[in-house]
Amino acid sequence: MIKLKTILEKHNINLEENFYKDIKVFIELLQKWGKVHNLSGSLDEDSIYENILDSLFPLTFIENFSSFADIGTGAGYPGLILAIARKDSLGYLIEPRIKRVAFLSFVKANLGLNNLTILQKRVEAVDDLKAELITSRAVTNTKLLIELTKNIKQDNSSYLFYKGSMLENEIEEAKLNDYKVVSRSDRNYLYIKG
Repeated sequence: MIKLKTILEKHNINLEENFYKDIKVFIELLQKWGKVHNLSGSLDEDSIYENILDSLFPLTFIENFSSFADIGTGAGYPGLILAIARKDSLGYLIEPRIKRVAFLSFVKANLGLNNLTILQKRVEAVDDLKAELITSRAVTNTKLLIELTKNIKQDNSSYLFYKGSMLENEIEEAKLNDYKVVSRSDRNYLYIKG
């Protein structure tokens, strides 16, 4: 975990030792389950560390939040990683695929993440929660994500979307006004302040 801690601290992400204990368990479980259930394309340590950094990097520039909903969490990026790092926030992982929900639930139970709720649903079918921050990584385009998540949005909700190279087109298509784009290597983070 020394290597991961060095990587995160290099990017001004400073977390308590408990995070590293928990993330070690997550990595072990991901590597074990991932081989059997094809949860993530890359299960080597460096790729997992990069995905963890990718999940946490926005903590360096977004405003504080008391609750978040992650759409299409998959193998845990970014929602599960945020829940481990921010145990003071209520997290909702919305994932329709049963194998991934089983994995996320197993990690939640192993780590005792009482701040976390996992929903096996499509986001448009969720109607009993509101989140201060809505996150998503590699699910669909920005305009559609905003539309699909309107039922879980509060008046002051912010959005954090992890995006690639098509971001400029998506911003134009969604007709966004008040937003911030932060880039790190080939990743773009779109932060729409609520």
